[in-house]
Amino acid sequence: MEKRMQKGAAAGLIAALAVAPAPAGVKAAEAYPSKPVRLTVASGAGGGLDFVARLIAVPMGEGLKQTVVVDNRAGASGSIAAEITSLAPPDGYTLMLLSASLVVYGLVQKTRYDLYRDFNPISQVAAAPYILTVYPGLPVKSVKELVAYAKATPAKLNYASTGNGSLAHLAGELFAHNTGVKLVHVPYKGVGAGLTDMLNGQVQMSFLSMGSVYSQVRAQKLRALAIATARRVKSAPEIPTMIESGVPGFTVTQWHGMLAPRGTPRAVVNRLYAEVVKAVRRPDVASRLALDGTEGIASTPEEFADFLRAERERWGTVVKAANIRGE
Repeated sequence: MEKRMQKGAAAGLIAALAVAPAPAGVKAAEAYPSKPVRLTVASGAGGGLDFVARLIAVPMGEGLKQTVVVDNRAGASGSIAAEITSLAPPDGYTLMLLSASLVVYGLVQKTRYDLYRDFNPISQVAAAPYILTVYPGLPVKSVKELVAYAKATPAKLNYASTGNGSLAHLAGELFAHNTGVKLVHVPYKGVGAGLTDMLNGQVQMSFLSMGSVYSQVRAQKLRALAIATARRVKSAPEIPTMIESGVPGFTVTQWHGMLAPRGTPRAVVNRLYAEVVKAVRRPDVASRLALDGTEGIASTPEEFADFLRAERERWGTVVKAANIRGE
């Protein structure tokens, strides 16, 4: 009799579970998305981050069966885009594509959001090495010649960055510190304005992602002196590394990653991660990324969260050593 009662109770529980409403997160994933998705981009149009955003927006939109709208929000090394995204409803309809510069910015400036508290990581999307380029009118053709020229004309060479406290700023300061030269930092609100002034010779050099500047190098409008990777890249094997060029240990990578506002249902995060994976693994996307030395990554949400914490520790040490302060 007791066993029959237990079996009856178990059958009743199974039946109840079968008709019980699905958890809210599952419901959200099943209904998601029912309208266009906004992807805020922490840079202006024309830069490497914008390029990656627009490249993956199309296949992600196809997978989601909704348009993914790229919304450029330049300024403060991506802090403006981060604040907008952090305040958006956590429903998967406002996302952000950020770069390493935003991690560095948070180390030197006070922000009204917390990158590690106010967002749910989705995936690291791609990574591109930094490249040292100079205005072709500058009489140098190697890092060694650049260092010699800078020492002969102290504090007269200036370099463009994407803002005070950006990764491009930090890379320039690190180069100056490691080589013993004095450079003048010229911050811009985005890649496009800095590149324009470089092409006109108003600034003489920059450290920017390969995806941002390599098209100008191929067009011989800028001269590449070195790439900040441990090994030469396949897409530009003629460019020596910074290490080969006499600057030991100098590696800088501009990575791109996707975040959602904190509280976004995990099922929605998982769906977005799956679409990132499919997008960056598409042969046409991967080949287009490779042209500019960029590599698709597609790490899991947990891997990206760990990576973000490691980046904060790494650049925090560099910021302190270089004594970089916010405005």
